[in-house]
Amino acid sequence: MPPLKFCANVSWLFTELPEVRERLRAAACAGFQAVEAAWLDGCDLRELQKVREETGLQVALINTPPGDVQNGELGLGAVPGREQDFRQGLAQAVQYAKALDCKRIHVMAGRVPVGAQLSDIGVEMETTFVQNLKHAADILSKECIMGLIEPINTRITDPRYFLDSPHQAAAILQKVDHPNIKLQMDIFHWQIMDGNLTQNIRRYFPLIGHIQIAQVPDRHEPDSPGEINFPYIFKLLEELGYQGFVGCEYKPLGSTEGGLGWVQKYRDSKH
Repeated sequence: MPPLKFCANVSWLFTELPEVRERLRAAACAGFQAVEAAWLDGCDLRELQKVREETGLQVALINTPPGDVQNGELGLGAVPGREQDFRQGLAQAVQYAKALDCKRIHVMAGRVPVGAQLSDIGVEMETTFVQNLKHAADILSKECIMGLIEPINTRITDPRYFLDSPHQAAAILQKVDHPNIKLQMDIFHWQIMDGNLTQNIRRYFPLIGHIQIAQVPDRHEPDSPGEINFPYIFKLLEELGYQGFVGCEYKPLGSTEGGLGWVQKYRDSKH
């Protein structure tokens, strides 16, 4: 069983350093082979390319743009009436991904619009999402980039997010019916929304294109106190033959580096 490969989410880790390029260097110094980030807008692409070449880091994942954050948006994939903005944002994400040789883009579904109720608009949002994902699949497959959709829990993190469970995501993927759009499994969100991790991981493993981790309920390091037995989860993923990166998308309890004992312990156990 090959060991798991971890990547540092530099939107969450190494935030002691204000600049993304410095976070990349810190991640490389900490032994990470890859990084991921939510958004890189405003970052100098040439600088990021230079640091990536210097460090040898892979960029595993970025997101599509959030949209109008000041008006409460967090992604546009499922938002009716924003299809043109979605396409522009997708093109922007592809530009960044190609420049950084990043092979995965999380296509953010977005929130139920302010003033609307999911019970009234849910069918329309799903239809919009499926259509936008089909468009994204065509664009991304030409660039050899995988598109991903991620359920985000609506109990703690984001009460208005449209896509909130692995079951809903799997049903949408079935309607999209394209091998280039896969499931992004954030174990933090899955545990909060549905639990039953072993069976859900086994059931949806063929659909999974990327994994992220954080302890529940406080979203700290995997070895912090909480509900999830991560040594067991890691062993399960090894047994299933997971080959991709596992993104570390958690809030460090203290300094990022001070909280990396868990990953060093894992690496040591594989030598």
